[in-house]
Amino acid sequence: MTKQKSLKQKNLIFEGLMALIATVNLGLVLFDLSYVPWRDFYLRNLPQITEIYDPVKGIEDHRETKNYLNRVDALQEQVSQTGLTSAQAKTKLEELDRLSSEMVDSNPFAAVNKSGNFEKAKNQMRDRIGEESAKQAFSRFWTQEHLSQQGWNQEINFFNRQIRPLIATNYFRRIGENGELVDNFWLIDLPFVLLFGAELVARSFYLRRRHPSFSWVNAILWRWYDLFLLFPFVRWLRILPVIIRLDQARLLNLQPLQQQINQSILANFAEDLTEIVVVRVINQIQGSIRRGDLTSWLSQKENLRPYIDINNTNEVEAIAGILVQTLVYQVLPKIQPEIIAILRHNIATTINQVPVYQNLHNLPGVRNMQNQLSEQLATQITANLYSALTTAMEDPVGAKLSSQLAQNFTKALGEEVQQKHVMGEIQRLMSDFLEEVKLNYVQRLSQEDIDQIMEQTRQLRTQPLGDKSPVLPVKKES
Repeated sequence: MTKQKSLKQKNLIFEGLMALIATVNLGLVLFDLSYVPWRDFYLRNLPQITEIYDPVKGIEDHRETKNYLNRVDALQEQVSQTGLTSAQAKTKLEELDRLSSEMVDSNPFAAVNKSGNFEKAKNQMRDRIGEESAKQAFSRFWTQEHLSQQGWNQEINFFNRQIRPLIATNYFRRIGENGELVDNFWLIDLPFVLLFGAELVARSFYLRRRHPSFSWVNAILWRWYDLFLLFPFVRWLRILPVIIRLDQARLLNLQPLQQQINQSILANFAEDLTEIVVVRVINQIQGSIRRGDLTSWLSQKENLRPYIDINNTNEVEAIAGILVQTLVYQVLPKIQPEIIAILRHNIATTINQVPVYQNLHNLPGVRNMQNQLSEQLATQITANLYSALTTAMEDPVGAKLSSQLAQNFTKALGEEVQQKHVMGEIQRLMSDFLEEVKLNYVQRLSQEDIDQIMEQTRQLRTQPLGDKSPVLPVKKES
């Protein structure tokens, strides 16, 4: 026992370790999928990440925008050395004017869907200069006159805070020889895929040893969800095996969620199945009525589909016989005192209503005589009835006559019903009645709260045998 417990603990530790590794892999997958859409966020707040991960996605600085920002840095360096009014600074301003015009015309941001950022930069420049044309706004901004009037430090700080971050978001992404965008994430994912692949093979081998009848396909499909850990596409589906592994390793409790999912599925299934079964039964009864099976039964004719008897016994007569014998020989003797009491009361009430007895009621001894007479009559009547019943039960002639009476009654009823030509009307009415049942009551099955019924079932399953507390009642719809 201790050895099994230790082995189970080791398996649990292994499952937990593999679940954590799968979780780390899933985290890397989700980061990779979100990196390009969220690159602007990383660039502004965590630029170290972009320096590391840009090469993985084949991302490089865009030559045109990078050169533009470098020319701005060169201008800042030149102004710090020779001043804003120097000839060297004027040359660099003219170059920035030309580069700005080319950038507005070519829009290098469109290739990587960053045109929105460029539009923000142009709007910022329009608002700053007060020009409708973005090209003219950039051209006027990069002039000695504007920068001198508005202040060099103030304007260059505006550019570095508002314009530079937007232009810096632009990049170039290389295309591989296969015509697709370069994505080297598979190199990061490969060790995990190899690990999970080796684990799946080992588990499949172990299952085949325990179950020799299993094929390799069956053994692999035993943990079909682990296959998502090996696929190089739709990697986001790895969330499924990760959640299952965390639950198996008891690092995540999915029991409430699983119960809710099962309840939803079973509730829909139970509702459909109940409706199908009830409607099927009603349709079978309607079909039997339309085919005239009721007439055949009453007339004791088997001209339609024959009735299948498996034991050559009339079960209805046999059950009725057992019930009658139980009633006569076991039930009636136990309740005989109560029957006598009821008869005695009825006899006494009847005697009291007789006018002659009312006149003699006050005579001495008459009341006691009346009580004795009621007791004797009730006892005698009960004894005679019970004797008659037991005699009839034990008399073979009486039993035969009773059987003949039942058979003749059924036969006569069938013949009379057919002679009166009412069977068609009865069949029509019964068929219409069953159709009304389908329309009125079967529809309520779908309206009933299946979830509450399943909640009752769950309480019955979890309730201890000794606990007699009632389950929650099903709420009835008004």
